Amino acid sequence: MNTQTQSIVYIIDDDRELCTSLAWLLESVRIQSVCFTDVGSFLESYDPDRPACMVLDVRMPEVGGFQLQEILNRAGSAIPVVFVSAHGDIRMSVRALQNGAVDFLEKPYDPQHMVEVVQQALRTAQERFTQASRKRVLLARLSQLSPRELEILRMVIDGVPSKNIATRLGISVKTVDVHRTRIREKADAESMATLVRDVLQHGVALPSA
Repeated sequence: MNTQTQSIVYIIDDDRELCTSLAWLLESVRIQSVCFTDVGSFLESYDPDRPACMVLDVRMPEVGGFQLQEILNRAGSAIPVVFVSAHGDIRMSVRALQNGAVDFLEKPYDPQHMVEVVQQALRTAQERFTQASRKRVLLARLSQLSPRELEILRMVIDGVPSKNIATRLGISVKTVDVHRTRIREKADAESMATLVRDVLQHGVALPSA
């Protein structure tokens, strides 16, 4: 994995000593991390195009952890968040998890447990990053389709047979098959079935015709 796509852990906590100790703990198991003591400095450095997870304190001056989580959710970020708090309760942990956090740990946390939680969060981050990358590639390929090809692809995804597509569009079945071949070639797909699977699996919204 090259430097640009190497996974990283963002540690965001106004307790500078805790940030440093956690960074050292992660470094001891060869996990790269970077520390921030406020949300503003994190947002200036955050790279959404790099696989990462976040260890985030709930209570911080000015902007707290929940507010940052909401900011990232609105921006469409899929970064896995591990919340930490010295004053956590069930209601707080439920709120965090309902909003997409992968875990909620109370301070002081067990170092080994934290390492295991972060390792799992990084695996999740890499999976999400890979899926997002594949989705971007697929969208770029589908953007090359003509309006007619997009129209036919939508019907194929809906399960409409070529004969029925031909009837609806007032063209021959042979012409439909030609379009299907071009769609498959432009999408660099092994088959139309594979293309349909990828579109549905990645939740791809077809470009407007």
